[in-house]
Amino acid sequence: MAERIDYEIFKLGDWELQSGEKITDAHIAYKTFGDPKSPAIVYPTWFSGSISDNFWLIEEDKTLDPRKYFIIIPALFGNGQSSSPSNQPAGKPFPRCTFYDNVRAQYALVTQRFGITHLRAVVGWSMGAAQSFQWATQYPDFMDLIVPFCGSARTSLHNQVFLEGVKSALLAAKKIPSAGSGEGGVAVAGETYRTWTSEEKDVGLKAFGRGYAGWGFSQAFYREKVYEKVLGYKSLEDFMVNFWETWACSKDPENLLVMLQTWQNGDVSKQELYNGDFEKALGSIKAKTLVLPGKTDLYFPPEDSEYEVVCMKPGIGQLDIFPSIWGHWAGGPGDSKEDAVWLDQRMKRFFSENPCSV
Repeated sequence: MAERIDYEIFKLGDWELQSGEKITDAHIAYKTFGDPKSPAIVYPTWFSGSISDNFWLIEEDKTLDPRKYFIIIPALFGNGQSSSPSNQPAGKPFPRCTFYDNVRAQYALVTQRFGITHLRAVVGWSMGAAQSFQWATQYPDFMDLIVPFCGSARTSLHNQVFLEGVKSALLAAKKIPSAGSGEGGVAVAGETYRTWTSEEKDVGLKAFGRGYAGWGFSQAFYREKVYEKVLGYKSLEDFMVNFWETWACSKDPENLLVMLQTWQNGDVSKQELYNGDFEKALGSIKAKTLVLPGKTDLYFPPEDSEYEVVCMKPGIGQLDIFPSIWGHWAGGPGDSKEDAVWLDQRMKRFFSENPCSV
């Protein structure tokens, strides 16, 4: 059965990238909720996430209420809906994409497709949080608020190491070694770029999922067997197979590698305005910022978020910490009901304390 398409496409043409490469005939996929005349919120997708994976936070009577706001969900390059290896001609590697490239495309969507000149907010989980920080440093005057939850403005070395592990497990199924953090794979001598066999996909993606399993949730999550008590899995192996392997095997390996490379290279200071000065980039943020790390998040520990807020100008940033054992999953995608309520309450208070500027 063909996939039901429940999103729209904005054509970008040949899209020039920070790397000097370009995506030929590029497009960005998106979906909107609410009235285009309402104050606008951009809510980008996360690593591996489809547009529909963001719907859980949009609901009447929640902060992201489509009766009050015009909510735009743009998809990352590489997610399979925006330009990605899976929807491009096969036979050559996909161009290197950065958060800067993604946000520049989102800016084109927002301004050219909808004629929007100012946003109420940019919010997001994980890689969506990174895009929130990117928006606030790339277009500092364009929004009132940002709310990055369980994410960072710069991918830490420890986070790069985690990603290097799962990336290498995936590449190993194709007998390709990693070329290093932020890079792709090392081409095998005498072999041209080729697509994955079915066996390579199956072995590689299952290994990717099992590698990820130790990072997505915290030690306490596993110790308390939340995967059984709350999520309903019968055993640890049932959880590994039917949650993690099933998730990974639903993805295209080349798509995952494109998004992973974007993530490993994440750093808001990697743009001409800042030339690698991370503290200067954070100090440039004008939008009021609510940074929400997870207490037990193994990717994005609260210490990193605390430093991000310290680097902002006085009165710009504030920090609150998910008091949760769900690890990274405290911030989404809605599996932890208590954390979803906590997040919405914090966002609602933050929005009410900071009225619209235009």
